[in-house]
Amino acid sequence: MDSDGTRDARGTHAHPVPRPTAPQESPAVPPMPHTPPGVPPGADGSGFLQWLRTPRPEAAPGLWRFGYRPRPRETSDRVSDRALLTGAVGALLAALLLWSLWVNNLVPHKRILLELVTPSDWWGIDPPRAALTASAVYDSVFATLVLYYFARVGNWKEVGRRYVTDRTQPSRAVRAAVLGALVAWLVVWHGLLPYYRLAVSLTPSDWFVVPEDPVATVKRLRNLKIVLTLLVLWPFAVVGDWMGLLRGLRRARTVADSHEAAPPATGTDWPDLHAYGQHAVAERLTAEARTGRMNDVDCARIRRAWNSVAADPSRLDAFASAVLRDGARACLHPSGQRDLPARTANHDLLTSQVRIGRYVDAERTPPAHRAAGAAVDPGTLGTSLLVVGPSGSGKTARLVRPIVESLALQALAGQAAVVAVSAAGTPLGEDQGYDVVIKPGDRTSEYDLDLYGGVDDPDEAAALLADALAGDWAEVELRRAVTVLVQLLGPFRVVHGRFPQVSELRELLDGEPSALDRLKTMLDPQKHSLHRGLDARVRQAGIQGDIGIALADRLGCLDRPAFAGFFDTSSRTRPFTLRALDHPLRVRIDLPERAHPEAAQLLARLVLAQFTASMATRADRSLFACLVLDDATHAITSGSVRALRRLREGHAGVVLTLRALADVPEHLRQPLIAAVGCHAAFSGITTWEGTLFAQAWGTEWVETTEVAKHTVFADQPLTRLIHAVRKLGTGKPVTTEAVTVRQVERERWSASELAHGVPAGHAVVSLTSVRGEHAPPLLVDLRG
Repeated sequence: MDSDGTRDARGTHAHPVPRPTAPQESPAVPPMPHTPPGVPPGADGSGFLQWLRTPRPEAAPGLWRFGYRPRPRETSDRVSDRALLTGAVGALLAALLLWSLWVNNLVPHKRILLELVTPSDWWGIDPPRAALTASAVYDSVFATLVLYYFARVGNWKEVGRRYVTDRTQPSRAVRAAVLGALVAWLVVWHGLLPYYRLAVSLTPSDWFVVPEDPVATVKRLRNLKIVLTLLVLWPFAVVGDWMGLLRGLRRARTVADSHEAAPPATGTDWPDLHAYGQHAVAERLTAEARTGRMNDVDCARIRRAWNSVAADPSRLDAFASAVLRDGARACLHPSGQRDLPARTANHDLLTSQVRIGRYVDAERTPPAHRAAGAAVDPGTLGTSLLVVGPSGSGKTARLVRPIVESLALQALAGQAAVVAVSAAGTPLGEDQGYDVVIKPGDRTSEYDLDLYGGVDDPDEAAALLADALAGDWAEVELRRAVTVLVQLLGPFRVVHGRFPQVSELRELLDGEPSALDRLKTMLDPQKHSLHRGLDARVRQAGIQGDIGIALADRLGCLDRPAFAGFFDTSSRTRPFTLRALDHPLRVRIDLPERAHPEAAQLLARLVLAQFTASMATRADRSLFACLVLDDATHAITSGSVRALRRLREGHAGVVLTLRALADVPEHLRQPLIAAVGCHAAFSGITTWEGTLFAQAWGTEWVETTEVAKHTVFADQPLTRLIHAVRKLGTGKPVTTEAVTVRQVERERWSASELAHGVPAGHAVVSLTSVRGEHAPPLLVDLRG
């Protein structure tokens, strides 16, 4: 099984995309990919296995899931570390001061309660042992009350939770051990608190005191201290989870002694294949991964192929034979490639994510996003992405190229199809990284573009071509343009069995009498409806206000010697059509923006119109299809804005970049922002552009604090003297502060902040998934 039936690229050119060849016995294989992100390289496959085992927890849209660790939920009343430690240390010092006063008998009448409940003859010159025991109990109760009170005041419980129990092992165990050793030394061995004296007084004296052997007495008292030390350390052992740490070390030692690898994570040993009874296939894939012959593209591609087998069990035998024969090279992409020639970003094909930067650790960033990786995937690109930023802000290098790379890798894995449209010379990867490279106006271009989108219906072809030629006109003029094209395309296709070439269509639109008469003569007289339309075109040709002349002028930018041989509609060639995107293709279209800017603008509108139309009608929507338009200047029309809203239904999306929103007609700016679900505003946009984004992102409720200072006027002479001395020393009058905290509604990002508060190399990114999940607009460091 060389493919799962969804990878065949048909009808793209006279020389179709090469099919994968049979496995050869020579070791000449495509290069392996670069080391997956976040793991060290390993020739024996250890790096790949570590990448495969890295956890990828579910997270909000836009979060890089590879190795993501959710931060603990922070509440608004969380005490800062400085305030927490200051309060804890202050409470400890206060407790020590009070205990020092108690021990040194500086507290008046400190034994009055004890003397009230004990016999009076106990407190003479030579008190009995019972009096010493009662005194130790009394002091211990007081010490316990002091510790409890100041522990509550100093919030010692929160200190222990934040700095001990919330830490990971072995830091948690070490911190608990150090703290426990310090407490045991102060309480038991140093005698700071009366608990050791209490333990000695409550124990019969003959247990420790040996009159004839003082050394034995010392040893027994030392043994008592050891026992008390263990009792003191026991709660710290529970808090530090010493037993859990020991169990983990014992388990690691057992694994090391048995020379076994770490337990594989889910998917490493292909449990789905084992559950289906394909043990030999699973063992072959596991061996390929452990010996370093499998990469991340192979893993994602074979998983995709297995999912197709699970949906259609009739492919099981072909899949099993392909894996047993080719191993990690099974189910190859039609190009035979297993990786791109180069990568410039971090990709995770198991989640189909590409990392684009890092969320800034700022106050307005939610705790779950602070310093976390920012990423996009088909789940967010399916709502389309609009990128706005001036030239040099990094749109192409830091956002567009990583997205194109990610989609190209997913295409190699049989998960996506991508069409990258940019000006010639834009660094979007080498030609070897694409299956189809179309260069209109370049004689070296191997592939051509279908001017009519591969459709056979004249009405549909006229609508697509009219959107490219007259999409930036008013709605009425656009409908007239469609009518004029239908009047010509229908009869021409019936007569010649094809649509006209660029020069032929321009001649008909110009109203050339000889061309129109020749077409009318060749048309079957029985085609009455076509004759009526053609007669109407003949009557309107050449009169004032004829829209055909304007269409011919627009089409004239393609009727140039540089484009001779392109957009051929004869049967000699089979131009590429965007209807082939039901296969995992990687397509790049280089527009001649420098030499022929008008033609580049027309072709950009044409590709966008054809893409939206083909996505709405494609039958197989298992692959995610994405059009990346690196410069959408003059490409946005009313029809394309309406079509953007329907793309998510066809499992497709569009990435549009603009230097400024001024490149879009004024009446389409707000509808365009509303039609896409994801936005990225780079540094350098203007204030009025920021206003549109601020309106689209809405407002939020925030808590504000207002501090008002009022001068204090004293009435008493002494108070006035104190205030005068204070003013003389500080230079400021004595004031009081009135603090007001309230909830207010404000914009998430104001126009001024977007225009002046976004640093270079950053962008404010707002994401929405196809499932309706929203990520607020957040500042992303695209260099992180």
